[in-house]
Amino acid sequence: IALQYGAAGGSFTIPGACGFGLHFTADGFRTLYGAIAAFMWMMTSLFSEEYFAHYRNRNRYYLFQLVTLGATEAVFLSADLYTTFIFFEVMSLASYVWVAQDERKESLRAAATYLAVAVIGGLVMLMGLFLLDHEVGTLEIDRLYEVFREMIGAGGENKAGQGVLYVAGACLLFGFGAKAGAFPLHIWLPKAHPVAPAPASALLSGILTKAGIFGILVLSCKMFLYDMKWGTLLLLIGVMTMVLGAVLALFSVNLKRTLACSSVSQIGFILVGIGMQGLLGGENSLAVRGSLLHMVNHSLFKLVLFSAAGVVFMNIHKLDLNEI
Repeated sequence: IALQYGAAGGSFTIPGACGFGLHFTADGFRTLYGAIAAFMWMMTSLFSEEYFAHYRNRNRYYLFQLVTLGATEAVFLSADLYTTFIFFEVMSLASYVWVAQDERKESLRAAATYLAVAVIGGLVMLMGLFLLDHEVGTLEIDRLYEVFREMIGAGGENKAGQGVLYVAGACLLFGFGAKAGAFPLHIWLPKAHPVAPAPASALLSGILTKAGIFGILVLSCKMFLYDMKWGTLLLLIGVMTMVLGAVLALFSVNLKRTLACSSVSQIGFILVGIGMQGLLGGENSLAVRGSLLHMVNHSLFKLVLFSAAGVVFMNIHKLDLNEI
């Protein structure tokens, strides 16, 4: 195990683990979102004690909550896409238990949808990693930028290689977008949130979607930086996600489903910001700042809103807005 620390942050390596070794690093953005994840887990854990007072199988929920916390922190602190993928899948599979916690028919159906989206997204993401590693020979996040400038930049002559890189990027975007809740892979959010316990919903919406956004940021800022085609694609997906989420929220009468659809819309806003980072080129500081601030903003206000919805449900055992 190698541990290094410098002015730019620390790095941590477990060589040989999972075949290729696991690599972690801490810089400004990673540290920020690692801290936000830890804060959200702490607050939902405090809320969970009262919320689960009359639930059975509470210890199962707490076990998988801790597993998911470890996996989520590892995703945010990962230094290469292989490490990101390993813990992204652990995070997805462990959080399945949250959605199925009640074991009611509708909970199990929603959990099956969540699992299907996670597994399909993970398999497509793995295909993207195979293509990327074969084409560029590295999955280390900080080295991707140099390699991509050579292959896609103004002097890049390898058109076939460029095509493979765009296909790999699209596969990775599919996998990360599925977790983020981007259109058209948003289908799990409106189904999972109404049936999941409120503390789990706060984490699913507030922080697990940001793990997907983290992956999209890696693609946009390290692989396709200032790429007009990539920026346009993300902008279009963001606008569609934003509008669709807002419309679905307006027509929802279930309190938690309304908040879930609102999350879809807010993810659309963040994707628009990330898309604008590519389109604005070197003048993108406002888009970068807006994307980051709204990520933090959305994480924290969804923590409060889902906790409030949980308090309403604990007291009157209803989620229908007309009945409330």
